[in-house]
Amino acid sequence: MSSMRYEDAWSFLDRLQFFKIKLGLDSMNVFLESLDQPQKSYPCIHIGGTNGKGSVGATLVTILSEAGYRVGFYTSPHLSSVRERFRINDRFIAQEAFTRQAERIIGILDGRQITYFEFTTALAMLWFADQQVDLAIFEVGLGGRLDATNVVRPLVSVITNVGYDHEQYLGNTIEEIAFEKAGIIKAGIPVVAGVKKPEALEVIRATAVRQHAPFYLLGRDFSGAREKNDPEKWAYRGLKTGSGQPQLTIDRLSLNIRGDYQVDNASIALAVLELVNPSFPVSQAAISAGLTKVSWPGRLEEFWLDKPEPVHILLDGAHNPDGAVALKKSLLHDFTWSRLILVWASMSDKDIKNTLLEIASLADLIIFTRPEAERSARPEALIDILPDTLRGRCTGSDSVSDALDRAIGAYKTGDMICIAGSLYLVGRARQLLLGELVDQ
Repeated sequence: MSSMRYEDAWSFLDRLQFFKIKLGLDSMNVFLESLDQPQKSYPCIHIGGTNGKGSVGATLVTILSEAGYRVGFYTSPHLSSVRERFRINDRFIAQEAFTRQAERIIGILDGRQITYFEFTTALAMLWFADQQVDLAIFEVGLGGRLDATNVVRPLVSVITNVGYDHEQYLGNTIEEIAFEKAGIIKAGIPVVAGVKKPEALEVIRATAVRQHAPFYLLGRDFSGAREKNDPEKWAYRGLKTGSGQPQLTIDRLSLNIRGDYQVDNASIALAVLELVNPSFPVSQAAISAGLTKVSWPGRLEEFWLDKPEPVHILLDGAHNPDGAVALKKSLLHDFTWSRLILVWASMSDKDIKNTLLEIASLADLIIFTRPEAERSARPEALIDILPDTLRGRCTGSDSVSDALDRAIGAYKTGDMICIAGSLYLVGRARQLLLGELVDQ
């Protein structure tokens, strides 16, 4: 039993946010040595990329859970509670377990400095070891090459895609960003990729060749596509055998999460399952059933708020240009609305202009707001980004709760309220509208 309270453990971790992001593996390797290398006590899958990491991870953990395995899942960032980052199957870490692992880390640190992300990564690795998981899934936090998760030696490495994000840390060109993402590729370890940009693909492929890592590419070595006669269903064509035929073919699959791009993410997950099948066999029945249960809150999450008249809400963490393009496509093709009310916030260190301009022209009313975060751009700065033709649709609010009240007050039957632009915003809005994801 821990002598520390959960509130104390959480406060210690929260204070670490004041220390700048530190990229590099030396301190993480040394620290894990002092913890007896917990990450080496179970096999794992390592997932990097610009967008889609969480969806691929959630798909993998859901299908593997359906098949009867005990699977750890470490993801970031969280929406409202740090405990969302740590899961085994569909259960988040309990307060007592979080506190016990945090106390152990704090004791070993003995005053030494560690970053927020290094702390949470170590906590996940310790918890999964204590819980004797069959397999763990680790999502890269930032980049890949120097990310704290890159101490693992996985069964499979995954790079979902490469786009512009975190340029101040990863570089200003697609090639530079791809180089950082490719840093998770390890000698002889298979790589599954959904990379489409030619300049990024060349970097990823060249790294795999240098590392003698078998390379499997979405659209070339495996694929997924909507079925022509029933676009609600999709078909998977798996990794090819020596004869050039897919060794796994499944038709009429369903998806529980919205967006055409989720077919790509699900296909990547199924390719990974094919590669780990010798150690973790999964039946087609478990695949089909698992896909109907995948949930990834805050990403194209649609619900109706129970007011005197139901209010149609969509939450999406689109926070970079590629994410905004995907959101725009989904707004136009996957949802029905007469007027779009957009509640938007952005972190000031993001590519705000290119991200916002993808969506702003669709909205009839834009309410800019600012989550409780130091890096949030101010509403007036966001309004200034837009051309004069769009500024008349805009208003600003300094609190998320007030922005939601204004959006709901302006809502009419047939409208949709889309809350996007920042996961900090989506997390706070979801907390206010639906409550916490994790049990208290």
